[in-house]
Amino acid sequence: MASGRDRRVVGTLHLLLLVATLPPTILGAIAWTEEKNYHQPAILNSSSLRQVAEGTSISEMWQNDLRPLLIERYPGSPGSFAARQHIMQRIQRLQADWVLEVDTFLSWTPYGYRSFSNIISTLNPTAKRHLVLACHYDSKYFPHWENRVFVGATDSAVPCAMMLELARALDKKLLSLKNISDSRPDLSLQFIFFDGEEAFLHWSYSDSLYGSKHLALKMASTPHPPGARDTTQLHGMDLLVLLDLIGAPNPTFPNFFPNSARWFQRLQAIGKHHY
Repeated sequence: MASGRDRRVVGTLHLLLLVATLPPTILGAIAWTEEKNYHQPAILNSSSLRQVAEGTSISEMWQNDLRPLLIERYPGSPGSFAARQHIMQRIQRLQADWVLEVDTFLSWTPYGYRSFSNIISTLNPTAKRHLVLACHYDSKYFPHWENRVFVGATDSAVPCAMMLELARALDKKLLSLKNISDSRPDLSLQFIFFDGEEAFLHWSYSDSLYGSKHLALKMASTPHPPGARDTTQLHGMDLLVLLDLIGAPNPTFPNFFPNSARWFQRLQAIGKHHY
């Protein structure tokens, strides 16, 4: 029998599955950058909901996705390299043919220059708009712990494993959509695994969020669609759902962003109705 903690993780996974499987709504002649403001979710019937939920496996997530990540993985460490390879290999095994990109860069830290690598996995790079699910795969650096290792299970190995399990559970569905000859969706999925979220010493603007700050600047300067003059990859990000600090009992998820409040409320409604 699944424990209460397992049920909570599965419940969160199911909510993400429902978000990820919402089909796009056909809109009138409005600018594609504004379509996110008018996007309407489709309501899945009970049979579809059951089919989506039954595709997940907490035991498979634990064994195949989470356990390999429960290691020390601060930026630049052997564990960081191992975690990155694990994430990429799990995605490369999928049939849906995700396109992987590694954003590697050097940044100054309290311990000198360190190398960081964000992982970006995009289902359909030609789509103008993307629903983005994100987490960070680095762990906090504790240099004075003396033979003790901080693995950051909830911060944030579990969210990484949940995203990998989500991609696996949706693999056949996403593959079937890709095989439809006339299926060229304007809205697709993108997963981002950030590096360097944690501070090396004390949380501050200069010592934190290394990966997300670098990728945001890069995306803001990259034309999208390719060749565009006035729009960038950031314009193509409909919604970013950040998974962090998940896996402990009785989690609370506050909403801090009025612009995306309707989607937060949608998740709340799904959770109340089904769990």
